Parts: sequence; C-alpha cells; structure tokens
Amino acid sequence: MLSWHVPAMRRILVGAAALACAALGATALPAAAAPTAAKNLITHPELDWAGSQIALHQPASAGHLAVTPNVAGTPGLDVSGYQGNVNWASVAANGGRFAYVKATESTSYTNPYFTQQYNGSYNAGLIRGSYHFATPNTSSGAAQADYFIAHGGGWSKDGKTLPGMLDIEWNPYGATCYGLSASSMVNWILSFSNEYHARTTRWVTIYTATSWWSQCTGNTGDFSSTNPLVLANYNGSPGPMPYNWPYQTIWQFADSGIFPGDQDAFNGDFSRVQALANG
Repeated sequence: MLSWHVPAMRRILVGAAALACAALGATALPAAAAPTAAKNLITHPELDWAGSQIALHQPASAGHLAVTPNVAGTPGLDVSGYQGNVNWASVAANGGRFAYVKATESTSYTNPYFTQQYNGSYNAGLIRGSYHFATPNTSSGAAQADYFIAHGGGWSKDGKTLPGMLDIEWNPYGATCYGLSASSMVNWILSFSNEYHARTTRWVTIYTATSWWSQCTGNTGDFSSTNPLVLANYNGSPGPMPYNWPYQTIWQFADSGIFPGDQDAFNGDFSRVQALANG
C-alpha cells in the first residue's frame, strides 16, 4: 500500500489565490463578456488544474490522509503546467499507463509545458489525452471547445490518444456555479460537448465532482449515454455517481502519490483504456 501526504504547498497557493479573488470581489461575468474582460478574470490559470478546487471544497477525510486507498483498475495520472517538465520514463517505470494533460483554460491560456507533457507521455508508451479547464462565465461552450481543439485538444485514431476531457468544477475566481443557472450550465456543457463531437467525432470525457454537479446542474442534464465520466473523490471510494451515470470511467482518488500531479484509476484493465482511445 502506497504512503502519501497532502501536497500542502499546492493547497496553500490555491487557497491564497481564492481568498485574493474574494477580497477583490471577483464575480462571474455573463457568457457574452468582452474578450478582454474575460482574459482579465483568468488571473492564475497555472493554479487551476483538474482537482485544484476539490481539495478546498471536498477535502479528504482524516482517515484517508495517511495511505492511498486500495484502488483497482489501471493506474494513471493527470498533470498541468504546475508540474513543469515531467519525468515520463519514471512514470512508466512506476506503472503509469495513461495520462491526461491540461492544454487550455477559457480562450486565453495554454499550458506552457504542454508539448513536453503531452508528447513526453506518448513517447514513454502511455496513452494520453488533453483537457480543458472550463470557465463558463467567460465565453460560450462552443468557443472554448474550438480554442481547446486549436491548442492541443484534438483527437486522432492512433490508438494512443484519449478523447479530450472537459474539467468542470468549482469556480476558482468567484461564484461556485460561475453565475449560471442550472439550465444555463447544462446548456453550456452541452454546447462544449456537441462542438467537440462535431469537430472530432468523439464525445469529451467529463471531469467533475458529484456535489458540484448536483448543485450547479440541478441534476437536470443527462450526459451519461454519451460522455464518459471522470470522477473526483479523495475519500477512499468513488462514492455516489453524478446524475444518471451508472459508473465512473476514471476515478481521481488522490492529489498526490507515486506519480506527479493527481492519481487516477481507469475502471477496467488496459484493454479498456485502449478501447476508449480507439473509439
């Protein structure tokens, strides 16, 4: 069983950034906000990774801080610009089989380490994909999907590329649900998903937490028949599923461990990872 510790510095930095935004009175902008205003709202994208807000809003209970849960499935990870250059040979040697790499946020940020992380994981033999950190208050879902695809978020049937992932979680800059109603949030996610599908033939995987999904979609949108679920829960089990998903495809079970970044488990053996890559 793998020992691990809380990544204190990451949490301190994210917490400080969130408090600074609150002190400045950061609020959600309407979807049609001017591009300059939207860009100005995204002030610390290097601190916004898949799960950056999970540790703040849905922290691991004390009983799960000492050891990693006994996780079945295929081991993997997700990384962002926060990790910098990743030693992918070490990741592969430690058993990593797949990875998601942050590519973009809003329509103004690209991960400066994306090439090293995305190509490096591929060259080390991992199946990899890229992800987009959603900011539904800065532009439409379709606009962000287009930006994502243009900056590393595409898909090719080479057997080594996962469909893109939409990371949608608590807002690191203000209102939990980005100032959107439940129906508007569902429509935003649908707009992103439909545009990505139209452009790539694949449905994005959706990364979220059950409590955020319930609060911000009101359990009114059903993506379970199209979009694979990447579920964050650091409390020893995936827990209850978001609305109508029968199971998670990937479980993000910890924010540190044997791999750089977040620790993930694919729900199935390596052949299932290959199947998702191949479509």
